[in-house]
Amino acid sequence: MKEIRAIKNIVFYEVEPSLNHHYKYTNHFIKKALTVLFMISISLSNFAQEQDVQWLTFPELEEALLKDPKKVLIHFYADWCAYCHKMERVVYTKPDIEAELKAKYYAVKFNVESQDSIPFGGKTFLNLNTGKKRLAYHQIPELLAGRPTQPIELPAIVLMDEQFNIEKRFFRYIPPKEMLAILKE
Repeated sequence: MKEIRAIKNIVFYEVEPSLNHHYKYTNHFIKKALTVLFMISISLSNFAQEQDVQWLTFPELEEALLKDPKKVLIHFYADWCAYCHKMERVVYTKPDIEAELKAKYYAVKFNVESQDSIPFGGKTFLNLNTGKKRLAYHQIPELLAGRPTQPIELPAIVLMDEQFNIEKRFFRYIPPKEMLAILKE
């Protein structure tokens, strides 16, 4: 190799022609491999996006139930609830569960401490407990997941039939296999 030029202690060398061909081939191969990997990652991300659970709001649920009645799964959570977030990461991302929810259920995810006014069924639901209690729960989770002798435990999952009647309620983390079995019942 011979030195071409030097700039501030950086020396550039001319590559022998036989090695230059090798570098071109390697660069071409790397570009092709990166292109293929990029295309695969795009297609996988598109597939993942198509399979994600479509979480509805209560107003969206009301419209959907009027058009096409289905069963309903409501996932009540709070920002501070570790098991709620674990269910979102571990359970609701399983392809079998996503497919079952997409085929047979409308899914609603609702923060129990929401400050929003929620119109549903001709009424407006509020969080009347803000500033009054340490656990200031919204009216909706109190109505659907509340129990007379115990406070709401999170995560709370409420399953309802097509007429919006409560079928089952769970107040704990549900592992993926158990959740799939529950959804298939």
